[in-house]
Amino acid sequence: MTPTAGRDLIKDAAERLTLEQQERAEKRRLELAEQRSDLNPPEVRIRTWERIHGLRLPSDPDHPIVDVIAVSTRLTLEEVHKEQRLRAARAADGG
Repeated sequence: MTPTAGRDLIKDAAERLTLEQQERAEKRRLELAEQRSDLNPPEVRIRTWERIHGLRLPSDPDHPIVDVIAVSTRLTLEEVHKEQRLRAARAADGG
């Protein structure tokens, strides 16, 4: 391998890494926008929050993370609690 070829490989790898980092940052920006968008109903915003953070909405309305979810999704606590109740009802119905 020539020195020029080696530099080109390093340059290509660095450019690829930079591009991958930019793509990840853009994906994260879009996910956060989806999580907060008033165009999305509470269910979609909460599912997006769950996907981003790898966590599930707890069933306990007094769980401390419920406040964090509400702020992160720009929902009211009542909207988050309503989603908790809907999920509990679906689970009770076997859905």
